[in-house]
Amino acid sequence: MEDRVGDILAQRARLESGAGIAIFLSILLHATITAIAGWSAWHHSSVQAAPVMMIRFAHAQPAPELAPVAAAPPAAIAPVPKPIEKPKPIDKKKFAPPSEFGKSTKKAAELPAPPPATPHPPPAAATAAPEVPVGGAGVTGLEGDFQYPLYIEQMKRLIGAHWTRPAAGDRTSATVYFVIDRDGTIRDVKQEIVSGSGLYDRAALRAVLESSPLPPLPFGYNGTFLGVHLKFR
Repeated sequence: MEDRVGDILAQRARLESGAGIAIFLSILLHATITAIAGWSAWHHSSVQAAPVMMIRFAHAQPAPELAPVAAAPPAAIAPVPKPIEKPKPIDKKKFAPPSEFGKSTKKAAELPAPPPATPHPPPAAATAAPEVPVGGAGVTGLEGDFQYPLYIEQMKRLIGAHWTRPAAGDRTSATVYFVIDRDGTIRDVKQEIVSGSGLYDRAALRAVLESSPLPPLPFGYNGTFLGVHLKFR
């Protein structure tokens, strides 16, 4: 019994001593490997020389100094002398010396007379025709300041389109009076001068009545109506 226990304790002591030796050998092995690795790394880094780059700097040359350019002086402009106007000689023959009363003693006939004024012909009356042709109509008078001859011509043309002259002598004529409103409406138509022929007078009245309405009176005309004396031949 005691030998068996002693064997077990001896075996256990051997195992413990063997484990300690193994741990020591393991630590020693790891330390050796670490030292070898460090030494090889240090030796390799010391053997390889780091590459060196040589840089040469060129000597900077100073920039040449630029001399300031002197501005050219402005050219002097010589003043242009103004021409001296000579006084016009006075013609003593055209002027007489004043008398003691401030009036010229020279006759007025000797002084230059102004040119005669050119007489302007009076404007032709656009409202009256000197002679009404046979078979036509002409304005013998207007009531108001009406200065629009184109409107008068248009009015005569429109009324003449409705005027049919009956068979009568060449000297037969009739005058009709009527009023034109602003909108062109014809009113107050009446026989002013009869022809002596009822058929002739009725034809003249019908020509005026059938022409209504005429075009409106011109915009520039200030009156509200226009009275017309129209002769038919």
